[in-house]
Amino acid sequence: MSLKDLIPAKQGALSAAQFDKLADVPPELEWLANITNEKTRRAYKLDAGEFSEFLGLRRPEEFRTVTRAHVIAWRETLEGRELSGPTIRRKLSALSSLYEYLCERNAVTGNPVDGVKRPLANSNEGSTPALSDEQARRLLEAPPEDTVKGVRDRAILAALLYHGMRREELCGLLVKDMQSREGVKHFKVKGKRDKIRYVPLHPLAQRLIENYLLLAGHGADTDGPLFRPVRNNRTGELERPLNPNSIYRNVVRKYGQATGLNIEVNGLCVHSMRATAATNALSHEADIAKVQEWLGHANVSTTRLYDRRKTRPEDSPTFRVRY
Repeated sequence: MSLKDLIPAKQGALSAAQFDKLADVPPELEWLANITNEKTRRAYKLDAGEFSEFLGLRRPEEFRTVTRAHVIAWRETLEGRELSGPTIRRKLSALSSLYEYLCERNAVTGNPVDGVKRPLANSNEGSTPALSDEQARRLLEAPPEDTVKGVRDRAILAALLYHGMRREELCGLLVKDMQSREGVKHFKVKGKRDKIRYVPLHPLAQRLIENYLLLAGHGADTDGPLFRPVRNNRTGELERPLNPNSIYRNVVRKYGQATGLNIEVNGLCVHSMRATAATNALSHEADIAKVQEWLGHANVSTTRLYDRRKTRPEDSPTFRVRY
């Protein structure tokens, strides 16, 4: 059962029975309904359901009987399944989020996830492949300049490579989200948990995007999506936003194959564009706190996963030794 099951399909006042049912909704279900990001809500629901199944919980209220020992036992089971460190940390974060909410509602006196050791991030994590400068230029120059799709795809790659956006953020951009702030064009980006951040446009990316809008002809449709399909044989609808999956399939993978980067770069994906932007900025001495804000990271430890300066041979103390 979810809260949607208790809300009438037609707008109007609740009946007395509906009011009573909502008043009796356990906070465990409130927690899930209160997560606004659909992707996060879906993942957390699966994680909480998996934990519930592991312990044999039958009702939401039984979450309140859980102890730290139960959580540790689940973590050890996850490790035994050889799940990756980031996956285990996310599952524990989902569970911790639930218990933080239960604490706020005074349903439990403490969070049993607190104090449970989580897998440490290691050098193999956060290792989404980043492109070299030469590879990034090659990818950016791959789309043809004599078609609307090619011009659009260059603009998309520039938006990703110069601004470190997630693909969902890019697909969510509206034309009006290109805004002037203090005389500089910015993207108004809606990130995770609907947090808004303003990212200055790189001059090259701005030029490519403005050229795309001019050719595509929807620059005046300020309330419409910025990046749109060029053609849609199934529905004919060209005013809808791009699907995030199509950014990989029709842009990154397509031009990665055309340039041979899919062979040179193991695991090339859309997130590689974000990793490339972050790694490049940090390699050119960008302040890590500003990069954190730029990427929309809640915690700077996530940003540090992109800081690969410590792996550069020229930075080794070996080359600082003098006799």
